Amino acid sequence: MEATEEMKVDSTYKNKKAPGEKAWKVFLQKGIYTIVNPFVRLLIRLGFTPNAVTTTGFILNIGVAIIFVVGGESENRSDFSYVGWAGFLIMMAGLFDMLDGQVARMGNMGSTFGALYDSVLDRYSELVMFLGICYYLMSHHYFLSSLFAFVAMIGSMMVSYTRARAEGLGVECKGGFFQRPERVVLIALAGMFCGLTASIIGPDYRLYIPGIPFHVFETMSVFTIPITILAIFTNITAFTRLMDARKALELKERNQALNR
Repeated sequence: MEATEEMKVDSTYKNKKAPGEKAWKVFLQKGIYTIVNPFVRLLIRLGFTPNAVTTTGFILNIGVAIIFVVGGESENRSDFSYVGWAGFLIMMAGLFDMLDGQVARMGNMGSTFGALYDSVLDRYSELVMFLGICYYLMSHHYFLSSLFAFVAMIGSMMVSYTRARAEGLGVECKGGFFQRPERVVLIALAGMFCGLTASIIGPDYRLYIPGIPFHVFETMSVFTIPITILAIFTNITAFTRLMDARKALELKERNQALNR
């Protein structure tokens, strides 16, 4: 189970809530688990361990990357079905990413190594997913968007790393909005809606504004705009966590000095 993101209950598979966690998030989490718990029980009966569920999510993310790579190799630049199916698979992988903690808790199969294993594979999963996205965008000459995808990947990794490093130094660091659940949902929905939008308004749609010599929106923007948002706000979240950790560490050091 992952020790660095709120999608899990905690790093030791215990059903505890983080101090100060918003009531709406707790309510939403309970609602989600009410829906998925029957599936969790089925996985346990089938013999799935938490690590097996984690591995399944990672394999699905490899499938996401493969879809993007195959789509990138397609000569038809206007075929956004690859993006749509990749978005759907990202959502499925995210579901398994959430279920491993529930399998551990409900099946009483938690372990310290499981926390480490899940955390490591989550990082690999996200990197593999962004690898596929960058390849697809570069292959079809969305160069600026591929740059934003790379920056979003950096921000995503730093959000998790900043929290993990701060907690390793003994302070809590959970601030910011674009944590892993939000990132997964945003990219998944962006991919699925891009594929759906292409079938409704057409893959070659362009929106022009009088006086501006280039289009300000196209069908692919349904996918690339959320990636740009991720590129900005993941790094803001990482920086916010860094500043919060700085304040917490300085306070901790002052308290230690007073107690000497």
